[in-house]
Formats: sequence, C-alpha cells, structure tokens
Amino acid sequence: MTRKQRRFAMIAGGVGVLAVAVLLVLFAMKDSIVFFNSPTDVMEQRIAPGARIRLGGLVAPGSVTRGDALAVRFEVTDGNRAIPVTYQGILPDLFREGQGIVAEGALDGAGVFKADNVLAKHDETYMPKDVADALKKQGHWKDEYDDKKKGAMRQ
Repeated sequence: MTRKQRRFAMIAGGVGVLAVAVLLVLFAMKDSIVFFNSPTDVMEQRIAPGARIRLGGLVAPGSVTRGDALAVRFEVTDGNRAIPVTYQGILPDLFREGQGIVAEGALDGAGVFKADNVLAKHDETYMPKDVADALKKQGHWKDEYDDKKKGAMRQ
C-alpha cells in the first residue's frame, strides 16, 4: 500500500467513525428533542408508564383541586383531550385555570401524570412558540392572542 493509499484509508476510517458517533448521539436523543408533548400526542404515542416527558397545554377550567400538604390535582388539555395531573409542591404564582403550562414528570399506570416540576407562562402577553403552534394546530388559537402580542411590542 502506498503512502497516499494509507492516508486515504486513515481519513476514510476517521470519517466513518465520526459518522457512527453522530448517528448514535442523534438516535439516543430522538425522544428528548421535543420541548413538550400535548395531551393528544401523549395518547397517540402511547407513552410507557414511568417514561419522563414534558406535558404542555392549558389548565382545564374547573379542574384544579387542592389537597393537604401542597398537593394539587388538575387537568391539562389541548382542546381535544385532557390528562389528569398531580403535583406536590408550590405552584408558580401565575398558575391558574386557562393558563398555559408545561409540566415535567411521568405517567403512572392509571394514566395520571405525576409532575415533579410545573412551569407557567411568564407574563400575560408571553406565550412560548411551541404552545402557540400547538394551539393553532388544534384550532384553539384566538385572535386576541395576536392582539396582545402586538400591543406588548408597541410599548
């Protein structure tokens, strides 16, 4: 084998190893690239109990019940489906019914989402792009959301 052939073989081998490493990283991250799953996504994907995910949507009106020792139960909906959520801890100040939230946690065997972290939107004009896109996709986008956004940008 000539010197030129050996150099080519080393470069080709290095590129091959790098390609395999990139593919392995992308394969390992394929489920965690999503910022959140809507209740419809969770039901359609049949996510296994115990798998950690982010659940995003609106807190269903009339669904918030508070228990002892900071226990809270509520439903997250995307307008089509709703998933019951339980959370133990202090909720964000902006948490309320009809509010967009993202909850981090896992489903249990009964289909109840056990959240260990709840995030609420940051102010009344802010809505994460993913939440807005999901609401538009589900047909629950209101023109007043765009009006609020435009009003906030003028200030």
